[in-house]
Amino acid sequence: MDQLLDFTGKVALVTGGSRGLGKAMVLALAERGADVVITSRKAESCEEVARTVTAMGRQALAYGCHVGHWDELEGLVDAAYERFAKVDILINNAGMSPLYPSLGAISEELFDKVMGVNLKGPFRLSALVGERMAAGEGGCIVNISSTASVNPSPTSEPYGAAKAGLNAITRSFAFALNPRVRVNCVIAGPFLTDISKAWDMEAFEKRAETSLALHRGGQPEEIVGAALYLASDGASFTTGTTIRVDGGTP
Repeated sequence: MDQLLDFTGKVALVTGGSRGLGKAMVLALAERGADVVITSRKAESCEEVARTVTAMGRQALAYGCHVGHWDELEGLVDAAYERFAKVDILINNAGMSPLYPSLGAISEELFDKVMGVNLKGPFRLSALVGERMAAGEGGCIVNISSTASVNPSPTSEPYGAAKAGLNAITRSFAFALNPRVRVNCVIAGPFLTDISKAWDMEAFEKRAETSLALHRGGQPEEIVGAALYLASDGASFTTGTTIRVDGGTP
């Protein structure tokens, strides 16, 4: 294995780690030697992925947690440190973008939920884990954002706004936690995960033919390269930046 992508002895905490992009990153890290903390709202789904990880010969902690609930995050961090004594890699991947019929129909509850999961949770978790990293042996934080944060995003305005905030705190935290903690961000394009099952796929594929350079949506495994790079020693001089993994979105 290339030493730059060898995560033996490392501990990674991945939010939204039970499916989609999060699960792909969990398995990729475990394949390369990392032990993992897998969290999402559904503990049983986390446990299923944890069993897969342990079958690969790595250690895993499954922990049910709603990252949009501020008061739940300290328990998650305490559980991770109690089990592994450290977290070397934090991947803020959990996200949500509910559909709504019109801008005027967006309720305060929906808006707050979207902000909670996509921005408030990563902010709090990065603060809790990042300060421990900075006081210890260091580490890295990888935020998973979206092209909705930088492009017009009709039908996903709250989501785009929250992810734009995530882009902003990426750079801010990189300076707040320097030099021992690197903080970077992946701006993801349209990926064909469980969320895409709600899409009109025929309409999406037609749009992709003209609007995406690769003419298709991404597969979950295609997020892995960028995430592994940013989490690895290969990115030792990379912090406070964003990488687009978007199939060539304009």
